[in-house]
Amino acid sequence: MRCFIGIDLGSTTTKAVVMDENQNIIGRGITNSRSNYDTAAAVAKQEALLNSRFYLFRQALQRTGALDGALDVFIEQLERDFRAEQYMEQLQDLEETCYRNLETAHFGAATESVREALREVFRRINAEAPSLFAPGAKRKSDFFRDIAGSQYLAIGEAVAKESGTRYDYLLNLFDRSIIEVENRVYADSIRRHLLAALERTFIAVPASAQRRTQVEAPIKGVLDTEMEETYVVGTGYGRARLPFSKEHVRSEILCHGLGAHVMYRGTATVLDIGGQDTKAIQVDPAGIVESFQMNDRCAAGCGRYLGYIADEMNMGLHELGPMAMKSTKAIRINSTCTVFAGAELRDRLSLGDRREDIMAGLHRAIILRAMSILARSGGIRDQFTFTGGVAKNEAAVKALKGWSTRTTASSR
Repeated sequence: MRCFIGIDLGSTTTKAVVMDENQNIIGRGITNSRSNYDTAAAVAKQEALLNSRFYLFRQALQRTGALDGALDVFIEQLERDFRAEQYMEQLQDLEETCYRNLETAHFGAATESVREALREVFRRINAEAPSLFAPGAKRKSDFFRDIAGSQYLAIGEAVAKESGTRYDYLLNLFDRSIIEVENRVYADSIRRHLLAALERTFIAVPASAQRRTQVEAPIKGVLDTEMEETYVVGTGYGRARLPFSKEHVRSEILCHGLGAHVMYRGTATVLDIGGQDTKAIQVDPAGIVESFQMNDRCAAGCGRYLGYIADEMNMGLHELGPMAMKSTKAIRINSTCTVFAGAELRDRLSLGDRREDIMAGLHRAIILRAMSILARSGGIRDQFTFTGGVAKNEAAVKALKGWSTRTTASSR
């Protein structure tokens, strides 16, 4: 099967998309950009190709009609079981890497007590792992580093207190080991994990022998189908690191402008708020960039700012928008500087302001900063398209709609 792949190597996350010969998007992948852009590109592409397999599983099973009305339940369970298999492999790798790094650590007489504490930490993490992938389970992130990190830090602190082991020793091992583990690509184990997940799914969603055969055949047929990478193109903050020729690399400004035009033909102005920068782009009727403005080197008001706020609030990044939507009054936030955000956040909480209202004020401040960049680029022209990771945040979208409506009205 011929497929076409696009990779966006961003400052915070790396994304990939797979299209078929009819320009249908059949798979998407995302991962941390890490400190190793080469690995991030490989993992994001692998995730997109894997996602494509699930898309093809669904199509193949729909054609057979073998699952009747249970198709969605089966596919969702299969993906959960696959992710659990994948997580356990990485968790085992992390544990083994921690033990290897313990051998070269300089903990002196404490080495054996750290070893025992480490053994207990991973025993508890492994015991909790299945619940992370149970139906209805909520995780703050789907990235291995985030899931394993939150488990390790919480359990490690408890074990350290119980055993009298220094917690900083356990942290040292994790910090050294997670970098190694997250920069490994586990492509060779995907087929094995999918087949193992299929066995687990048949336990959770029982099927007769005949139905099982009807389900297994198309799934294995999809697994045996070669995904031929006909053309690959890349963009993003780290695009210079992408492992293919310069003819296949484009700037993200061009991609956002032309991409918005392809999706929404009337687009004249594009606002992109990503992890590290904000771009205001003006395009002509053919989607070609006429002018653009970007923020300076500071990441204030971008995705990383929101990520920092989420960490300060001990929340998942995806929870910020819904919380801000519950606000009942506007609070003025003076700074979108990531360095000072934590201090202002704590000040507001100490004054008795509600978390919801603080979050709404933060989103408003982000959009105010974006509007100043839009003004420098030539303002908002109809039609207007919002792109980037922050465009998935409903509170940011609400704030932008409010300000863009006022701006458009005042310019008429």
